[in-house]
Amino acid sequence: MQKTKASADELIALILEGIEDVKGVDINLLDLREIENTVCDYFIICNGTSNTHVNAIVSSIQKKVSKTLHDKPWHIEGSENAEWVLMDYVNVVVHVFQKHIREFYDIEGLWGDAKVTMVESSYNS
Repeated sequence: MQKTKASADELIALILEGIEDVKGVDINLLDLREIENTVCDYFIICNGTSNTHVNAIVSSIQKKVSKTLHDKPWHIEGSENAEWVLMDYVNVVVHVFQKHIREFYDIEGLWGDAKVTMVESSYNS
């Protein structure tokens, strides 16, 4: 359990800010709460344009969440090659992909029953 129990909405807002701060693209929020036996309540999925960009997005999210909520991911994997980095904040799991890896794994397709919200970026990609 997290020490400071932030609301999921607050955590999601900070994660989205972290992604936008370094111009992550194609951001989707998947609401999994209506689906039985899911590992979390939400997925946030976005793309970076290179492994450097993927790592910059991950770092930006970590800094934003840590500074505001004093929370860190329970688990992170994939940073080594930075083609697909998974950040587990328990109720919210963030997937930061390079585009070709995202297309290959098609997380949105696998979770087709989820309610998907496309997040509009505040800049032109």
